Amino acid sequence: MKALDLFSGPGGLSLGMKRAGIEPVACVEKSKDAVATYDAHTPDAEHYRSDIRSISFERYRGNVDVVFGGPPCQPFSTGGLRKGTADARNMFPEFMRVLKEVRPAAFLAENVPGLATRNRVQYLGELLSEFETLGFNVSWNVVSAADYGVPQKRRRLIIVGMKKGTFWFPKPTHGPDAHIPHVASGSVIDKASPLGEPPDCPVVYAKYPDPRRSPYAGHVYNGGGRPIDLSTPCHTLLASAGGYKTHWIDTMDIAPEYSAHLMAGGAPRDGAVPGARRMTLEESALIQTFPADMWFAGSRSSQYTQVGDAVPPMLGHALGVALRRQLEGATICPMTHYQSEASLPLLMTA
Repeated sequence: MKALDLFSGPGGLSLGMKRAGIEPVACVEKSKDAVATYDAHTPDAEHYRSDIRSISFERYRGNVDVVFGGPPCQPFSTGGLRKGTADARNMFPEFMRVLKEVRPAAFLAENVPGLATRNRVQYLGELLSEFETLGFNVSWNVVSAADYGVPQKRRRLIIVGMKKGTFWFPKPTHGPDAHIPHVASGSVIDKASPLGEPPDCPVVYAKYPDPRRSPYAGHVYNGGGRPIDLSTPCHTLLASAGGYKTHWIDTMDIAPEYSAHLMAGGAPRDGAVPGARRMTLEESALIQTFPADMWFAGSRSSQYTQVGDAVPPMLGHALGVALRRQLEGATICPMTHYQSEASLPLLMTA
């Protein structure tokens, strides 16, 4: 089964799709480093390192079964400028154009949950309607990568369209509603022995901390990085990691004690946090379920960005297997799959 990979980044979604039997024949990505990374693991695909708006895809009509990809999420993220459709980085119109030119049997689009919340939900409704006018039966939902074996609480909006039939999402394989517990971040991170070289960015107590009930939430330390609870899936990795926004390992278990201290009315501390070290690139890649020997092109900052921007390959694999089997006409078992009942507006926190 052949596919086009749009806004591919380093190819996290593509790696999962390949394992599922959906082979990318071409990818589109503007980042030079991300394309070099992608080329290293999928050299047979045609690589377009240019603005998608300058490319015609009509040559792929009749030659690919699936179009998949994640249009830039910044316009709909709950962080950043929050410009939505007014943001020049909104590439959903280009995703639609590719579907019109290629006319695949199915598509899969990935984005942030913020697209289904607050004032952006109207645009999501418009997108779903436009997909339907192109002849697709559309299903969508917000899924957590942790529910499919990823040691990370990464929630993503997934939209799937099929020309024949309606997509059934795979049921979670991990977590309280499954037979296998969530995978803890400590399964791939050794507290005592870092894999690779941590960024040289000290973790410092915040001057004006804003604690939460959980020691691993709130804004208690400098930068956007948070301490990781190694007994559970970790927080979503940030594309801006590599410096002070990199999550960190609490090797001396300071976070629970300090959180209790603050919640009891204790005074903020100053200086560096004892025993704190930032997550390495290699650890971040494993949290995202990239292969252990995965190579990333570019500077360290670029490598962290590629890892943080990517769809976890393990999540891509779970979705890809379900999509391929349904396109091939396999009988779907309600014990392992479900039809999404998500409706607008989706009242949730992104």
